[in-house]
Amino acid sequence: MRVSVIIPTHNEAGAIGRVLADLPADLVTEVIVVDSNSTDGTPEIAARMGARVVPEPRRGYGQACLTGLAHSSAPDIVVFLDGDYSDRPAELPRLLAPITEGRADITLGSRLAGPRTRGAMPWHAALGNRVAAGLITHLYGLKVSDLGPFRAARAEVLHALALQETTYGWAVEMIVKGAVRGFRIVEAPVSYYPRIGKSKISGTIRGTIGAAWFILSGILRYSFRPAERHEKGARFE
Repeated sequence: MRVSVIIPTHNEAGAIGRVLADLPADLVTEVIVVDSNSTDGTPEIAARMGARVVPEPRRGYGQACLTGLAHSSAPDIVVFLDGDYSDRPAELPRLLAPITEGRADITLGSRLAGPRTRGAMPWHAALGNRVAAGLITHLYGLKVSDLGPFRAARAEVLHALALQETTYGWAVEMIVKGAVRGFRIVEAPVSYYPRIGKSKISGTIRGTIGAAWFILSGILRYSFRPAERHEKGARFE
């Protein structure tokens, strides 16, 4: 299987080297770092370590993910991973197994189901994740616990979903569209650690409120399309 890993970055010089070094080389076909105007040398570090660096001047987490997807080279599976080293790239096999074994179309790494280092996730971020996950369960019949960024999906499924969200609403678009279309969505527990550097979301009030708005509005938006829905329940591996 061809596996493309997409990593959005903005000033992650302190972490990106560790992220790239920990990716299992025997499982990954290509690594695409989508960099948004970093000024600390992040793209240069990534390029020296063998990643393909794609500049993306347009703002938005979802925009970076979409740009990475557009630049991927005919993958069978696409993995999305943050560049701050809060998730552990070495745990990639946990996300790939349900897909490669034919049991899932999308795998979500759940930080709330796996071990977390104290202080890794601020209380308001953990609460927001639980509220959003509860809404998804209630509105779509899909039991999830977290909307974390460490996730994998079959490439053909991503194309079928026609993803277009350019903001932090990207965190829910893949999930709720997948639920509406009846794709198999599985959660896998992943560990979670304090990020290296300051968070662009939970580290600021503006970022927290903005992300919450895009996530909650995205969940509600697709709930008004019940005619297309096939209720599927996520399960833990």
